[in-house]
Amino acid sequence: MSEQQHRSKSGFETRAIHAGYEPDPMTGAVIPPIYATSTYKQDGVGGLRGGYEYSRSANPTRTALEGALAAVEEGERGFAFASGLAAEDTVVRSVCRPGDHVVIPDDAYGGTYRLFDKVEKVWGLEHSPAAVSDVDAVRAAIRPGQTKFVWVETPTNPMLNIGDIEALAAVAHEAGALLVVDNTFASPYLQQPLTLGADIVVHSTTKYVGGHSDVVGGAVVVRDLDLAESITFHQNAIGAVAGPFDSFLTHRGLKTLGVRIDRHCDNAEKVVEFLTSHPGVAEVIYPGLESHPGHAVAAKQMKRFGGIVSFRVKAGEQAALDACAKAEVFTLGESLGGVESLIEHPGRMTHASVAGTDLEVPADLIRLSVGIETADDLVADLDRCLG
Repeated sequence: MSEQQHRSKSGFETRAIHAGYEPDPMTGAVIPPIYATSTYKQDGVGGLRGGYEYSRSANPTRTALEGALAAVEEGERGFAFASGLAAEDTVVRSVCRPGDHVVIPDDAYGGTYRLFDKVEKVWGLEHSPAAVSDVDAVRAAIRPGQTKFVWVETPTNPMLNIGDIEALAAVAHEAGALLVVDNTFASPYLQQPLTLGADIVVHSTTKYVGGHSDVVGGAVVVRDLDLAESITFHQNAIGAVAGPFDSFLTHRGLKTLGVRIDRHCDNAEKVVEFLTSHPGVAEVIYPGLESHPGHAVAAKQMKRFGGIVSFRVKAGEQAALDACAKAEVFTLGESLGGVESLIEHPGRMTHASVAGTDLEVPADLIRLSVGIETADDLVADLDRCLG
């Protein structure tokens, strides 16, 4: 039985806790040590111990994390990076060349859009936006023979649109393109895109995987070993790798992902229930609502609906800004996925870089990252903010 087959027979939480590392044979340490070393003694020229020669290329602490990431996403190889954007850029350089084309979400995360529009475009990579929830729109945006991959977020950030991963994989593969899924919002606990036909999964592990707002990181997981070799080369050549302490913190967070996500979802559902009945709220955007246009697809491919809630304020932009400023339990800040609840105004904060473009978000929009505090305290805080 292969390691992959063995992993797939274990439950998610078991894989998150045990995959990627066996207790140290010398000491019995059950947690991977932090190997704070840049280089490794060789037993003669080229005589490497465990394949380690230099920590940009590989480090045992990072290796343990990468094995666990592959296991929870049900992939063959995992890669840990210094940030989510470093992970994304390495994927692009591994697959694309100047003159190629990609399809990206028409409501992509602002940092992802900036990467494609301000960095990769200068390098010679063309991109076209399309709604991830519209398979026909994605198909129309593909340029057969030129499009190297379709890039999907599902749920998207911050509008929480849902893409049908199986259908989008079929469309991409028909055109000879790969499907890349940013699985940051769902996390591997709620959704495994590789099992639905995706070729590459990317994460900002800063968010739910790390889970404690104390480390910045990114990840890539693939199922094809030839693609894994290309990413291995580019990860080493570009060098934006996760350091040993960052790897340790991220791996520690991954071990509790399942129990944390369940509480995130519980709390988000209670927050949604409150917001949908509040007279000052014009619209609540959450895939768990039957009124959400992507609800059926989300129910098919996600275990639950996540901890991110977006909503629009009836009184407009200034009222949305005022609500953010009044928060006490919710912390006004960017990022998401930590144990603490965060509130932000995407138009002025995380998505300011797409202002004036087709990806601009509504000015009256508030995004919540619902944490794992006492749910009644979160509801009371929002009631005060919207009062």
